Amino acid sequence: MSHNKLHIVSFDVPYPPDYGGAIDVFYKLKALSEAGCSIYLHCFEYGRGRQNELERYCEQVWYYPRNTAQALLHPAMPYIVASRSSAVLADRLKSIKAPIFFEGVHTTFCLNDRALAERFKAIRLHNIEHDYFRQLGISETRPGRKMIYKIESLRLKRYEHSLHHANAFFPVSVADKAYFEALYPAAIHQLIPPFQPYGSVTVKEGSGNYALYHGNLSHPENIQASLFLLREVIPHAGIPFIIAGKQPAPEVVAACASAPLVTLIADPSQERMDELIASAQALVLPTFQQSGVKLKLLASLFRARHIIVNSAMLFGTGLPDECCIKADTAADMLTNLKNVMHQPFTAADILKRRQVLAPYDNQVKAQKLLASIPF
Repeated sequence: MSHNKLHIVSFDVPYPPDYGGAIDVFYKLKALSEAGCSIYLHCFEYGRGRQNELERYCEQVWYYPRNTAQALLHPAMPYIVASRSSAVLADRLKSIKAPIFFEGVHTTFCLNDRALAERFKAIRLHNIEHDYFRQLGISETRPGRKMIYKIESLRLKRYEHSLHHANAFFPVSVADKAYFEALYPAAIHQLIPPFQPYGSVTVKEGSGNYALYHGNLSHPENIQASLFLLREVIPHAGIPFIIAGKQPAPEVVAACASAPLVTLIADPSQERMDELIASAQALVLPTFQQSGVKLKLLASLFRARHIIVNSAMLFGTGLPDECCIKADTAADMLTNLKNVMHQPFTAADILKRRQVLAPYDNQVKAQKLLASIPF
């Protein structure tokens, strides 16, 4: 087995893999390591601490602080990029001759460094970031925060037009691939779906007795989605419903308290969340941000029975519509939810799910990624 060297520059410490971006990075590290890649991991650390688990999959792991003072020196640059600058990082990239894999545009501060001009440089695209921040601004209700998102979106849009020194782009969604192909037609563009922790479909046959929405309940996107369900769908369903996730916002707590047949489960352990997803009869997962690939959808497909989503949740994933039940209005969600509560999930349903998810095998994705990088 070959041992190709690869730098990976991560926007955050990817362990524990307890949110979308960290999940993709951590399970990518694991799959690449298992494929024989020698990884030099560089992490920006701002609260998650040093993690010994990462050393199992990497030759070396380094940590760098977020540099907020540096961000002030580059007012025209996106904050998510300028705050992840590091002269020490740049020196280490130069000292070890290997291709560089930047996790997100967040980590590309040194992309244009002349000393790295001859190095192969690839960017993992988790979103079209300017559009992601624009949509965060739409979801945000606090005026100050809304303005911050708007300014960051404008900076990111300009910055996305200055990534010419990247040799390759690895998006997670069809829509992101099309966007960057138009900007950089001479570069390599390879769709690599998100890496995830589930090696096989483990959906339970049979039925459950409740419906579920899950997500980070402090995130504006998930606050908006959960409040939509609590106000427009759940009160009319007459079905036991669980809302589960990290750090529920006060407005979510209040809405759950006043909704019939609703149980709020705050900050469940990963084991508890896995059990909630696996035992539910149906998941209802709308989103109002049409960006990237929602990892909670992918994770749910490996474990959950019936899954009701809107078009925005499926947008750009490349997944066939039939992998989920699509409903774009509250009325349609309500109708479909009532229908599936009486439909056991069968062995035939599980077989179809396995066929849909075959391209999402982590080793298949790792080999596809490695084949695109000249070592």
